[in-house]
Amino acid sequence: MARPEPAWRPPLREGVSASRVAVDAAASVALTDYLSARFPAAQDWPERLARGEVLDTAGQPLAPDARCRPGMLVWYWRQPPPEPRVPFEIEVLHHDDHLVVVDKPHFMSVTPGGRHLHETVLVRLKRLLGIATLAPLHRLDRETAGLVVFTVQPAERAAYHALMRERQVHKVYEAVGPWRAELALPCLARHRLEAQQGDAFMQMRVVSGEPNAQTRVELLGRIGADLAHYQLVPQGGRKHQLRLQMCALGLPIAGDRIYPRLWPEPTLGAVPDYSQPLQLLARALAFTDPIDGRERRFTSLRQLSLAAAALPPAAALPALAEPR
Repeated sequence: MARPEPAWRPPLREGVSASRVAVDAAASVALTDYLSARFPAAQDWPERLARGEVLDTAGQPLAPDARCRPGMLVWYWRQPPPEPRVPFEIEVLHHDDHLVVVDKPHFMSVTPGGRHLHETVLVRLKRLLGIATLAPLHRLDRETAGLVVFTVQPAERAAYHALMRERQVHKVYEAVGPWRAELALPCLARHRLEAQQGDAFMQMRVVSGEPNAQTRVELLGRIGADLAHYQLVPQGGRKHQLRLQMCALGLPIAGDRIYPRLWPEPTLGAVPDYSQPLQLLARALAFTDPIDGRERRFTSLRQLSLAAAALPPAAALPALAEPR
């Protein structure tokens, strides 16, 4: 069950929303000891309390010697290690009282997680627009570029999320991968995907059984002798669905560092290599708005680098495919 929206929340700090934690310790425990045990990766809680950066639900700084009260709520701001700046910009394509639509670059996570906080679409967008209530309607992999939709009003999120859950959002992607003359196109890729355990948890895998992922694959054009430009129209949204299904067809997407082989993450603090982006783009989205009944239709203005290099200067973007 989703947590209810709080009556008050702290202001944004450089686009970062405050986090909250419900204390479940006994009253005799010092708050600084509780927070240090609850979040062992952060051991600067005494300093944060001394600076007045840990707040109660009324927005008042908690004292450095504060004691826990069972059930109390505490606000704080995440402070991860310094992040290398992702040298690309987000583009706002649409902004109204209900939705914000962003054209995301490659190499940028949609939401904070792990080593990524400030260099995420959500934090950059909050910093740009000053809207603390923004929340993503869906996700894209960090390596994937293209459209991401954010809701503005917390009370409307459930209605928009129902569209995704009930597969009422028509999504179109583009990808570049190998050319296979023997593969008849268009084709309908149907597979059963499941997560792996242990060291391979980052990768999904294809298993036998009733398909739970379906994607229509169409050819947009050849790129030289060995590559091709594809249009992908998925039903559903399993983790890594397009990347794994293309790989299963013998068409691994160019620049993929997860399929067919998992590449190691860059060393913490090292500057990432931005020279070979994953050639996967969330090109278009279309749906009927559950709030006002309008037909919503959005198209990315970005280009896949390998596909763009093969296009003549005046070539137009492919048209948004109609739902099938």
